[in-house]
Amino acid sequence: MKITEHIKKADGKTLFSFEIIPPKKGNNIQDLYNNIDPLMEFNPPFIDVTTSREEYIYIDKGNGLLDRKITRMRPGTVGICAAIKHKYNVDTVPHVLCGGFTKEETEYVLVDCHYLGIDNVMALRGDAMSHQKYFTPNKGGNHYATDLVKQIQNLNCGKYLHDVIEANNCADFCIGVAGYPEKHLEAPSLQTDLKRLKEKVDAGADYVVTQMFFDNKKYFAFVEAAKKEGIHVPIIPGIKPIAVKRHLQLLPQVFKIDLPENLISSVENCKTNKDVRQVGIEWAVQQSKELLAAGVPVLHYYSMGKSDNIHAIASEIF
Repeated sequence: MKITEHIKKADGKTLFSFEIIPPKKGNNIQDLYNNIDPLMEFNPPFIDVTTSREEYIYIDKGNGLLDRKITRMRPGTVGICAAIKHKYNVDTVPHVLCGGFTKEETEYVLVDCHYLGIDNVMALRGDAMSHQKYFTPNKGGNHYATDLVKQIQNLNCGKYLHDVIEANNCADFCIGVAGYPEKHLEAPSLQTDLKRLKEKVDAGADYVVTQMFFDNKKYFAFVEAAKKEGIHVPIIPGIKPIAVKRHLQLLPQVFKIDLPENLISSVENCKTNKDVRQVGIEWAVQQSKELLAAGVPVLHYYSMGKSDNIHAIASEIF
């Protein structure tokens, strides 16, 4: 079922969902199941599965030289989506990236998703590689998320890259895209970023999931600004609980977001990361309660491999 259909079927009730990352290759998928199992208590209608782009590794050649190779450390997004869908009977949302993929490779991923009965995809540009200052698309790849949305929408209409195929079973993907309450780190202004979001919606995006934020006022202001820009699809808030003290530096550095002073002070006063984790849970619970009272369509949590704190939050909300 499409995400938009889940929201409509809920008839105003706020839904619970979460996002996971694939295990590193060589690891057992059972560890992933062990973290998903406790969260099924809250009846998530869908689970997002991230996609990692390629990265460089350096292999010792044994002669004092290093051989640089390109690899993907967390492959298997589509396979994991199929496995979760089969095991839990829940919809899954694979993340599809511009970065690291040609348009042909993207088309193959989408065809696989269609064959597997996956109805939803999250279309993202993706980040620059670690050695790049700015994002550079692969040769033959999509430059922007808007281009990726257009490719997915074309496939929905039976328009493949090199053929228009008359088929009685075309794909019909529900397309999610990212929104940034504090603007994308590369956008010159929030208003410019909203215009880019409007382009994605006009190209065929059906819903938006926001980047993490820690001040609900920024989410509410973002939703209002989006409406004024003519964006009327569901905007789902993305929530990530602080888990370790280094998040105070890491999250603003990587995502260019602000943390509220009260949260910073509470984390700085913690003696252990266990204490920090509890502060993160309590802050996210208060965020979630306020968002729930406002009638948001879904509370979407970034679990990133561990579910104990997400379970503690959801236990207070759902």
